[in-house]
Parts: sequence; C-alpha cells; structure tokens
Amino acid sequence: MYDLAIIGGGLAGAATAYFACKHGASVVLLERADLNLGASGSNAGSIHAQIPFEPFRLLGPDWARRYASTIPLFQASIARWGTLEEELGGPLGLSAKGGLMVAATEPDMEMLRDKVSVERDAGLGVEMWDAARLRADAPFLSDTMLGGAFCGIEGKADPFLVAPLFARRAQELGLDLRRNAGVNGIAKGDDCFTLDTAQGSIKARRVVNAGGADAARIAMMLGVEVAIEGHAIQVSVTEKRPPTLPYLLYFTGEKLTLKQATEGGFLIGGGWPAQLRGHPIVDHRSMVRNLVIAQTVVPSLAGVQILRSWAAMVNGTKDWRPILGEVSQVPGFYLNLFPWMGFTAAPAVSEAIAALATDRTPKVDLSGFCL
Repeated sequence: MYDLAIIGGGLAGAATAYFACKHGASVVLLERADLNLGASGSNAGSIHAQIPFEPFRLLGPDWARRYASTIPLFQASIARWGTLEEELGGPLGLSAKGGLMVAATEPDMEMLRDKVSVERDAGLGVEMWDAARLRADAPFLSDTMLGGAFCGIEGKADPFLVAPLFARRAQELGLDLRRNAGVNGIAKGDDCFTLDTAQGSIKARRVVNAGGADAARIAMMLGVEVAIEGHAIQVSVTEKRPPTLPYLLYFTGEKLTLKQATEGGFLIGGGWPAQLRGHPIVDHRSMVRNLVIAQTVVPSLAGVQILRSWAAMVNGTKDWRPILGEVSQVPGFYLNLFPWMGFTAAPAVSEAIAALATDRTPKVDLSGFCL
C-alpha cells in the first residue's frame, strides 16, 4: 500500500509527487498516457501574476476583487520558481524580466488602471507606464499603444523541461511512476482507497486528483462534482529573430501573450480556441488572427514565419478560481486544480498539497480555495 496515489502526469502531479517523496512518503504517480503530454507541456510557458484582462472586462471589478485572493499564491509560486533550478539540479529555461500589459484605447487604459488598483490592494507591485515610458523601455511596440501595466516578477519558463525534471527527481527519491496507467475507478474503504487502473488494482491511504481537464471525470468516481471544464487552445512558435522582446507581453484589445525564447523564436498565444476532433487540433483561423494581433502590437513581427503550431486541452472554471485541498465529503481525497494559470501556480500550490496530504503544515494557505 502507498501513502499517496497521485492521478495526472502533468506539472501539478509531478511536482506534488516530488514534494511528497522529498518528505519520505511512498508515492505512486498514475498517468494515462505519458508525462507532460497535456497542457503542462503544451502551454506557452508564461509565468503570470497580473489579473487577466479578458475576464476583468467581462466580469468586472467585483469579480477581480474576489479573484485577487489568488495573487498571494502566484507571488509565493514565482518566488519558488526562483529556487527550483538549483534545487532540482537542472535548467528550466527560467527568465523573469517582467510582464507588460499594453492598451491601445482610452477605455482600455481606464480599465487597466482600475485593475491595477485591485492588484495593488492585494499586494502586487504593478507600475503604470504612459506612452513616453513605453517608447523608452519598450521601443518594439507599435506607436498606437497608449500605455501599459508592468509587473516586474513575471516571466517565462520552458514547459518541455519542468514536469519531466520534477518527475526524474521524484523517481530518485523512490516515486513509482506508472505510464499508460489510466484510472478507471476509485473506491474508498475504511482505511484506504482502491484504484482500478489499466495496470491493475492499487491501494493508497490518500489520493490527489491532479487530472487537469480530466479531473471532473476522476472526481465523479467518488461521487464528487467538480465544476471544471476542458478547453482546446493553441500556441505557435516562429522562426528565430534577433533579441527584441525581453518581457512577457499582453494586449488588452484581443487575446495575446507574446514572449521571445532565449534562442530567438517568438511564442504567440493567449488562449485562442483550437478545434476538437476527438483530440485538439490547430485551427488555422485562430492561428492567423493570433499572428495578426501580435504584428499589430509588435510591428517588427511582420513577415515572420510560423515554424510550428500545436493545440492542447487546458482546464478552466467559470470564475477562474482554483479548486484546492481536501474534499470534506471524502476525507483523504485532495484536489490540485488550478485553471488557466496552473503552470505559474504549480510549484507553491503542489508543495502545499503534498504537505496537506502527508500531515504537514503547508507554507501557503489554501483554505479559501476548497471545493
């Protein structure tokens, strides 16, 4: 019998496994396919702290004030990101030169100021930049940009590297990693859970659901309803260009996240929808529109060649808030579900989930995010 069974071989699952193994727990990690094939390895690698603009526009300041309770989690996790390359003994492609959210209209600038006010009240350091500051510190931007909000702790990491390195270090600490071990059923007994997997029956004292877009199906095996959905979105990467863009860049006008990798390629994303035909595939209409918006904000991208585009399923909740911690109706069953921004939040949140699941006190408070 294991102390802990973790379902899901993405970043949340691999990080939870590492932190639990680090403190001596016997852990099995169950992945239905292979590590890092879902959103954890297919996102654009953005490390966020600012409240996203699109839901702020749609849901308003009251929503933002509620959502702002996640900001301390982002701050704690970004601080944790800064220690991981040394702790895990390998590169993660980490760069934290700041994030810049720019606006091209006066109404968007006014909303951006309102959003920054909420963020500052929550303790996040954000500066408002006017047009002159943009010209001085972000000369790559179009002259149509009127201003922006800059958060110095934001940045990027390489999603291809992070979860596999966590898993490798966890295996060195005794993790039993099982690929192609999808979970078909879970039963709770008096003192343990029995998991029916593609590789046979497994018993564990406690279970963590880190199943991402598949988490609702997994939770329902124990009669637990989780309001989390899967969304197919896509990302593109361009040919290499000379160093131009030091920041993580957002645009208030339409969906856009834009960053330049160390080797010179631009990663263009922002949550544009992909098609779903049994599995997510690239929608060329979204790819073209995403590129148009990127060139509108950064004119030097005109004529850039797209080398590769890919799609993946990500998890989302309607209010964008995470669902974390032990499920009160099923003691011993934990949720590690962070919609949309899970790549950023995974280090600190997964360390906290691992602490809770092994009877230790977490470094961050997750009590406000329980089911």
